[in-house]
Amino acid sequence: MASHLPLPTLLSQVLIAFTIEFDNEAEHRMPHRTTTVPTAADSRPRPWLVSMAMWSNFLQFVTADGVPLHELDGQARITNLGGLERWRYVAVEPDPADSRPKPPRGDWIVRPTPGGRRAQEIWRPLAGEIEERWQARFGAKEIGGLRSLLGDVTRQLDPELPFYLPVVWHQMFAALPRFDWAALARRPGVTAPGLDLSVLLSRALLAFALDFERESQLSLTISANALRILGGRGTPFRDLPRLAGVSKEAISMSVGFLERNGYVAVESDPAAARTKLARLTAKGQRAQEAYRLLLAAIEERWETRFGAKEIGELRASLQGLLSRADGGQPRMSQGLQPYPGGWRAQRPYVKQTTAVVGDPSGTLPHYPMVLHRGGWPDGS
Repeated sequence: MASHLPLPTLLSQVLIAFTIEFDNEAEHRMPHRTTTVPTAADSRPRPWLVSMAMWSNFLQFVTADGVPLHELDGQARITNLGGLERWRYVAVEPDPADSRPKPPRGDWIVRPTPGGRRAQEIWRPLAGEIEERWQARFGAKEIGGLRSLLGDVTRQLDPELPFYLPVVWHQMFAALPRFDWAALARRPGVTAPGLDLSVLLSRALLAFALDFERESQLSLTISANALRILGGRGTPFRDLPRLAGVSKEAISMSVGFLERNGYVAVESDPAAARTKLARLTAKGQRAQEAYRLLLAAIEERWETRFGAKEIGELRASLQGLLSRADGGQPRMSQGLQPYPGGWRAQRPYVKQTTAVVGDPSGTLPHYPMVLHRGGWPDGS
């Protein structure tokens, strides 16, 4: 079944699986707070739990001595700096060495809080550890082969692509500012980020999304997750998170946008007045068909650009990771069960998603929905 999935869906599901495993391990190791895990009795302030995107695209570049905000402007625009302040990862304050009475905010200094520094220590080695687990689970040859194939593609892409997918806003297009990642990584005190598997997956996927969105009136985020699962006859609204693999809040945002712009109609079910149905309008059906055709067209262009053999091998490698083991369980799901007490273990739709992760008929998102809420790939 994985052979019938578009290339960005294969890239997405493997990246999401890596991210969930990373996030589960970080949650297990890191002092934090959530709505399901109360703050410890010692009452010391602990940061709100966030996902890998916040680390990869922002927090790994914040040194203990601090960084001028204007040097992190691009990173702030693709993550959520205001959130990271509220969530107690960083403080943004005037530079004590600046004698001006009212220095512009761009000259203020971004520093990690004590909780932020602890989180950085926990996050820094995790991508490498997860990749080592995958080598043990899937085989060093298989993971090495995937790295090589992704490396061949990403070396031909824009070197200023970020280390993870950006947070999407409003219409959920993947708009990117220009910035020099290499220069930022050379700052004193910054550990030069490695190109782990998540970075390679993210950059290849983001490049595909940018190609798609240059020609589409709808973002790939909305198209792959909400538009894809709807039809002309109507689907119960309550079923959409399970079908898409993204959170209820993320579905509400996406379907709300589609409804306001005439792609979707939300109506009461004639057979059950309290049930809301979402159905594609004629405009929505045309957009859904255009989404499918454009995915196929861009994948063909990638075969011309990078080589049909190379893209075919990349597809096969990703499909191999998403395939079922002899026992019938998707191999990818072996590392994704949340720790007891973790926030994913408390969310029914998330538990259902991780139970079938890697199964193309299951409910992993077809594209990561990285929102301002914390960067979780299912929009939570």
